[in-house]
Amino acid sequence: MASSIWNKDIPVEKSSYLCDDDITFFNLDKFKHDESKLTMIDLFCGAGGFAVGCSWAGFESVLGIDHFEPAMRTWSYNHPNAIGCLGDITKIEPKKIKELLQSKGINKVHLITGGVPCQGFSIANRKHNDNDERNFLFLEYMKFVKEFDPDYIILENVSGMRSTAGGQFEKDIKEFMNSLGYTTTVDLLNAADFGVPQIRQRLIFVGVKQTRGLAAEYVFPVGKFKNNFRTVHEAISDLPELGNNEEICKYTKLAKSEYQKLMKGKGEITSITPPKKLTNHISPNHPQETIKKIALTEPGKPMYPKFKQRIRLRENAPSPTQLAGGIRPQFQFGHPTQSRGLTIRERARIQSFPDSYVFLGGIVQERVQTGNAVPPLLIYNVTLPIAEDIRRKEKENV
Repeated sequence: MASSIWNKDIPVEKSSYLCDDDITFFNLDKFKHDESKLTMIDLFCGAGGFAVGCSWAGFESVLGIDHFEPAMRTWSYNHPNAIGCLGDITKIEPKKIKELLQSKGINKVHLITGGVPCQGFSIANRKHNDNDERNFLFLEYMKFVKEFDPDYIILENVSGMRSTAGGQFEKDIKEFMNSLGYTTTVDLLNAADFGVPQIRQRLIFVGVKQTRGLAAEYVFPVGKFKNNFRTVHEAISDLPELGNNEEICKYTKLAKSEYQKLMKGKGEITSITPPKKLTNHISPNHPQETIKKIALTEPGKPMYPKFKQRIRLRENAPSPTQLAGGIRPQFQFGHPTQSRGLTIRERARIQSFPDSYVFLGGIVQERVQTGNAVPPLLIYNVTLPIAEDIRRKEKENV
């Protein structure tokens, strides 16, 4: 493994991704596991894109770890029976986490997922640096894999990882997984190919533990929407219209598209919970100058010449990639038919979070959460064959 890439002298503890606060647990007294479900651990969990998508496939998160408090509160609120762990992952000992889960009756973890911090790899990061400390947090992920020895492991990152350090990161990660007994396959997936109304490319690593009667290797699914992307209109047109700085908590229109029905828990994925009410649908508080700027911008065009990623969305096309940072507060995209930025609920819809999923924090914190997340619908498609393979193996062993 290239020492120039995995440089242990890099001060990870100084990374802006990490926090210096003590480790805090959420939901310890509420923990409950459904024994009919497969178990998973969600590392670098963020707001919960992995946990949501995996739950639709038949997994149940027993633990999530993240450093960002608003995201951890969102994750824990939406997974009240799972343990949330807020803290610096370099200071969290996998062995102690294993002992904690065993004390709760969890002796087997089937899957470990990880959306390892991508800022150092991201092509959207203008300060892109091969030696960014956050790039090396993958090693912390592998410590948990080594301790828990799950059937499957999944690592997700931005497409920019492929070009970082001349592709050495991708090569070394695959070799590292293989060294722990996992046959690893890698593919670059576009979330839009799998029904997400957003062009969002993610590099996905999937490792299968050998000698357990599982599949010889993982085969990535082919997206059913590759030549027929879902659009922004299909995603958000049923949500109530809003004025400036207005909140509406009730639906005023029926779901028309299949995607809208899915987000309301009335679609083909029956495990999606219908919402009790409409949440996170609050329009930004724009000055009149901004409202006028959005109104005068043609859909599909930048609202500001210097900020090419701040566009007014087109109704009849998928959204470009949502971002978490690098955009001035309150909004990245202009609404295609209303003179305002998107609400958090609209951003969540574009990411394929169901309407029952509630985001906590201020508007900027919630924008970071929705922008950083991996789309649940993409993860559902990736993990459904994994769940089926594990179930097949368990059935054969009965």
